[in-house]
Amino acid sequence: MSDFYLYTLGGCTLLVALYSYFSQDARSKLPLPPGPTKWPVVGNLFDMPSTFEWITFMEWSRKYNSDILHLNVAGQSIIVLSSAKAANDLLEKKASIYSDRARLPMVNELMGWDFALAFMKHGDHWRAHRKLFHEVFNQVAAQTFRPKEKEVANELLNDFLERPDHDPLDHLRHMAAKIVISIAYGIDVLPENDPYVDWADKAVEGLVTAIVPGRFLVDSFPFLKYVPEWVPGAGFQRRAREWRRLARGMLEKPFAAARQRIASGTAPRSFTMDGLKMVEGADNKVYMEQVVQATAGTMYTAGTGTTVSAIGTFILSMLANPEAQKKAQAEIDAVVGTDRLPDWEDEAKMPYLTAVIKESLRWRNVTPIAIPHFLPVEDEYKGYRLPAGSIVMPNTWAILHDEEMYPDPYSFKPERYLLDGKPNPAVMDPDMVFGFGRRICPGRHMAMSSVWITIARILAAFDITKAVDEKGQVIEPTYEYFAGLVVQPLPFKCSIKPRSEKAAALIKASLEK
Repeated sequence: MSDFYLYTLGGCTLLVALYSYFSQDARSKLPLPPGPTKWPVVGNLFDMPSTFEWITFMEWSRKYNSDILHLNVAGQSIIVLSSAKAANDLLEKKASIYSDRARLPMVNELMGWDFALAFMKHGDHWRAHRKLFHEVFNQVAAQTFRPKEKEVANELLNDFLERPDHDPLDHLRHMAAKIVISIAYGIDVLPENDPYVDWADKAVEGLVTAIVPGRFLVDSFPFLKYVPEWVPGAGFQRRAREWRRLARGMLEKPFAAARQRIASGTAPRSFTMDGLKMVEGADNKVYMEQVVQATAGTMYTAGTGTTVSAIGTFILSMLANPEAQKKAQAEIDAVVGTDRLPDWEDEAKMPYLTAVIKESLRWRNVTPIAIPHFLPVEDEYKGYRLPAGSIVMPNTWAILHDEEMYPDPYSFKPERYLLDGKPNPAVMDPDMVFGFGRRICPGRHMAMSSVWITIARILAAFDITKAVDEKGQVIEPTYEYFAGLVVQPLPFKCSIKPRSEKAAALIKASLEK
């Protein structure tokens, strides 16, 4: 019985793939964009890289001398964009047809991540979530979170001071979780082994594994989602079931705790509190409460990994470029002095520090492949046919390592953003790390605000140097990263020591304010 089932399933898979392969070329006389040779039925299925896809895609872009590539993965059309111009021409100027998301059977349907704004199909449901998110996190409203951002940044400095030998990435994870969970739910995170953080970290770990296009065959053949998990080769079903359990827990547990505290009158202000007040009395109250819950859950997904990646990369960049660190510290000392820590009103007076942060975001960008867009209708670009139903993947890594825009792109050079000591408008900011078009991250203003104050205060208070072992030998970081939707540095050692006793005293004093 099971053999018959498998033979039938295989036959259906072959027929679907054959239909997709032989029907797509008859739609138009325009050629497809260039790309690797497509084999019958499977297309480029076996060409697809299993990790660090952005590197392979960039190599293909250079090989075929094209900033737009076409791939076919067992019938699924994929468009890869490798230049700022191509991304702007399609995702920005034609946002009306490039703002949708692919179906994502593994992530949305099997793992239950359809609550997340970033993965929703374009439509009224997405607009309701986007509107609420924008009302809370637009550029002006996001400034209301600055006191909490500063408080958490100060606590991070104290963590570095009190536990200098601890893994710096663990410090950053705790900081990122603390700020997001506090703002989203009004919940204070425990110093260690916090249940909400642990639950969310495991849920997000599953997400960043599953979201990569082509990693699971069910995304190319959605009918495979009906295959029972006991069938050989259906291990993805067991993984999806566990990841779904974690995603639901991440979504429901802190929200329930926040509601309980709100009802008892003991809750501090939070997004959940404000959101529930906003929808009180609405005709569709139940639905809007679900929107509040989903938006709060999305915050952790969007905020924690990116913050750890951005600040972790900054620390690595200072280890690799001590002269840039010294120059940024000299600028801080000249503007701020040594009697206080930097604040946001100092930002405009410290262009080199801002350039250091921009270069950190570009040098090892947080999301090398942006979350894929979806093209529901056929389009044309540069004389090429872009098939309806294509997944559109912006290769952010290739864009931010374009040798024409960023000469010597693999070197860390904050000076590239400056001209005569002032911001150089001719150099493109690495803003695309937050996405493109209507799908740009609505929480980017809060994210950049938090990253800026944290990095400014770290540089003001600490010297970041390479660690040494028991024999006095320098421990060289590997500069290696975990590959996923959001890339993060693999664990590394370094020395983070206060620049002076006065700096250490400022850190302690900041906790009392």
